[in-house]
Amino acid sequence: MLRLSQFSQSMGSVGDSYDNAMAEALWASLKKELVYQTVFDTREEARIEIFDWIQWYNRRRRHSSIGDISPIDFEKSAMVKAA
Repeated sequence: MLRLSQFSQSMGSVGDSYDNAMAEALWASLKKELVYQTVFDTREEARIEIFDWIQWYNRRRRHSSIGDISPIDFEKSAMVKAA
Protein backbone atom coordinates (compact mmCIF):
# COMPACT_ATOMS: atom_id res chain seq x y z
CA MET A 1 0.00 0.00 0.00
CA LEU A 2 2.77 2.46 0.89
CA ARG A 3 4.65 1.67 -2.30
CA LEU A 4 1.53 2.18 -4.42
CA SER A 5 1.00 5.60 -2.81
CA GLN A 6 4.70 6.44 -3.24
CA PHE A 7 5.33 6.69 0.51
CA SER A 8 8.27 5.20 2.36
CA GLN A 9 8.29 3.89 5.90
CA SER A 10 10.04 5.73 8.69
CA MET A 11 13.76 5.17 8.75
CA GLY A 12 13.80 5.18 12.55
CA SER A 13 15.28 2.21 14.30
CA VAL A 14 13.08 -0.36 16.00
CA GLY A 15 13.07 -0.16 19.78
CA ASP A 16 14.97 3.13 19.92
CA SER A 17 13.34 5.25 22.62
CA TYR A 18 15.15 8.38 21.39
CA ASP A 19 13.87 8.04 17.82
CA ASN A 20 11.28 10.79 18.26
CA ALA A 21 12.50 12.41 21.49
CA MET A 22 12.70 15.98 20.19
CA ALA A 23 9.13 15.99 18.91
CA GLU A 24 7.87 14.38 22.11
CA ALA A 25 9.69 17.01 24.20
CA LEU A 26 8.05 19.79 22.18
CA TRP A 27 4.56 18.36 22.74
CA ALA A 28 5.28 17.83 26.46
CA SER A 29 6.37 21.47 26.82
CA LEU A 30 3.32 22.73 24.92
CA LYS A 31 0.98 20.76 27.16
CA LYS A 32 2.73 21.68 30.43
CA GLU A 33 3.30 25.37 29.66
CA LEU A 34 0.03 26.19 27.87
CA VAL A 35 -2.65 23.56 27.36
CA TYR A 36 -2.97 22.27 30.95
CA GLN A 37 -2.95 25.83 32.35
CA THR A 38 -5.51 27.37 30.00
CA VAL A 39 -9.26 27.06 29.57
CA PHE A 40 -10.09 27.77 25.95
CA ASP A 41 -13.60 29.01 25.21
CA THR A 42 -13.55 27.88 21.58
CA ARG A 43 -11.48 25.71 19.25
CA GLU A 44 -10.49 28.85 17.37
CA GLU A 45 -9.15 30.43 20.55
CA ALA A 46 -7.16 27.25 21.26
CA ARG A 47 -5.80 27.22 17.71
CA ILE A 48 -4.67 30.85 17.95
CA GLU A 49 -3.11 30.44 21.41
CA ILE A 50 -1.25 27.28 20.36
CA PHE A 51 -0.02 28.96 17.17
CA ASP A 52 1.22 31.96 19.20
CA TRP A 53 2.95 29.64 21.71
CA ILE A 54 4.74 27.76 18.93
CA GLN A 55 5.89 31.06 17.41
CA TRP A 56 7.22 32.13 20.83
CA TYR A 57 8.84 28.72 21.42
CA ASN A 58 10.62 28.77 18.07
CA ARG A 59 11.89 32.35 18.42
CA ARG A 60 12.07 33.51 22.03
CA ARG A 61 12.04 30.59 24.47
CA ARG A 62 15.43 29.75 25.94
CA HIS A 63 16.67 26.32 24.84
CA SER A 64 19.16 24.31 26.89
CA SER A 65 20.56 22.69 23.74
CA ILE A 66 21.95 26.08 22.57
CA GLY A 67 23.31 27.38 25.86
CA ASP A 68 20.07 28.54 27.48
CA ILE A 69 19.55 31.40 25.06
CA SER A 70 16.73 32.08 22.63
CA PRO A 71 17.02 30.92 19.02
CA ILE A 72 17.01 34.56 17.88
CA ASP A 73 19.93 35.42 20.19
CA PHE A 74 21.75 32.26 19.11
CA GLU A 75 21.36 33.22 15.45
CA LYS A 76 22.53 36.79 16.12
CA SER A 77 25.58 35.47 17.96
CA ALA A 78 26.40 33.09 15.11
CA MET A 79 26.19 35.94 12.59
CA VAL A 80 28.54 38.11 14.66
CA LYS A 81 31.03 35.26 14.96
CA ALA A 82 30.85 34.59 11.21
CA ALA A 83 31.47 38.24 10.31
